[in-house]
Amino acid sequence: MKRFVIWTNELDSRLSKKYGREVSKTLAVDAPSVKEIVEAIRYLNVKIIDVDEEKLNPRLSGLVENLRSRGMLKVESDYGKSETLKLIAQKIRELRKPKKRR
Repeated sequence: MKRFVIWTNELDSRLSKKYGREVSKTLAVDAPSVKEIVEAIRYLNVKIIDVDEEKLNPRLSGLVENLRSRGMLKVESDYGKSETLKLIAQKIRELRKPKKRR
């Protein structure tokens, strides 16, 4: 299993790749929270090692405050980082969709 760090900005559609977005714009979500990422990870076969909701990615130091999302997770996954981020982004999109009523 591979260990790596996931920052909330790596899934944020408001940011460019220059500022740390790792997934494509079509997969990225608007301002993902640490809680949403943790909830999405629970559906995947990914182990959470550590969560810090107050950490700020150093790459975001030049951005205006409203674009600077806080949060860092250390995880262990069978997939690589890119694949894990794609799966998390897809799951967050599913979880954000309104549920259909019958």
